[in-house]
Amino acid sequence: MSSTETTITPLADRFGRSITYARIAVTSACNLRCAYCLSEEHHESPSSGTPMSTGDIRHLIGALARLGINKIRFTGGEPLLRGDIAELVAAARQTPGIQTVSLTTNGVLLHRRLDALQDAGLDALNLSIDTLDRDRYRDITRRDLFDQVKENLETLLERQAMPVKLNVVMMRGINSDEIGRFMEYARTHQVTVRFMELQPFDDHQIWRTGRFLGLEKIRELLTEACPDLEAHRGASTEYFSFTLPGHKGSAAIIPAYTRNFCSDCNRIRITAEGTVISCLYDKHGLKLLPFLRRQAGFEEIASLFMQAAARKPENGRMEGEGGTLRTSMSEIGG
Repeated sequence: MSSTETTITPLADRFGRSITYARIAVTSACNLRCAYCLSEEHHESPSSGTPMSTGDIRHLIGALARLGINKIRFTGGEPLLRGDIAELVAAARQTPGIQTVSLTTNGVLLHRRLDALQDAGLDALNLSIDTLDRDRYRDITRRDLFDQVKENLETLLERQAMPVKLNVVMMRGINSDEIGRFMEYARTHQVTVRFMELQPFDDHQIWRTGRFLGLEKIRELLTEACPDLEAHRGASTEYFSFTLPGHKGSAAIIPAYTRNFCSDCNRIRITAEGTVISCLYDKHGLKLLPFLRRQAGFEEIASLFMQAAARKPENGRMEGEGGTLRTSMSEIGG
């Protein structure tokens, strides 16, 4: 590889924030229908098109590395629906400049993919599970798959093959009494349990129905369940992190709605259909797929990402207020 091909072109926005982290959605499809994300009758956005192929994503990863991206997270939809997901992880892991490759999953298909993901070199995995009650799981996800997910979670933790985080979206009156049960995992395993605020990308379902549970109430409930909490200032979105004496793992609270992380944002998102999204509140994005399909050179792809970075707002939520939001996180890329 020539020196020209390996030259790094650091990606930064107009406010001086370096962009080093890319979240790549490999599908917008999901095998669950969680009440805070997708309605049972959810229809794809009219702007949705053909998803990126294996070759498209490989080409994308190579370009991202040359733009200074050093961390990649594969998201969805549900990324394990892609039969080539382990191949994509391996491709990212083998790309010079990429230091960390992680993935977020709902865990339904983990028993089919875990061995291959480990062999591919996956660095870390986030598993989304919002309840440890079988009936509640069915009510939240509209699918009777709790036993499979629970078994997959137990296998994942027993292997200790990679760092694991549990993503738990907190909802008032739905799972707000389960913090103690989740923390039992932190007592017995080296896992971070992340209690997350609900966000307003829920396919017009429960955001305005009083189910929102904010940071202060989550912290109050966590303290009640675990009085010996030792608080630490977290990094990035893990705004508050906690350890407990006698616990192998830890806890964190992700105030995804009540706290604004814009000033430290180092992320860019690529949807499954190959659209570059500079911010969660970016409604339209820039179309990347045509460039990938014709195997465009690095300069063209870099120019598009620089345009996306230039569009990144200083405060995304403030600029997005009053506008039309995307209907679900699956349309944004996790």
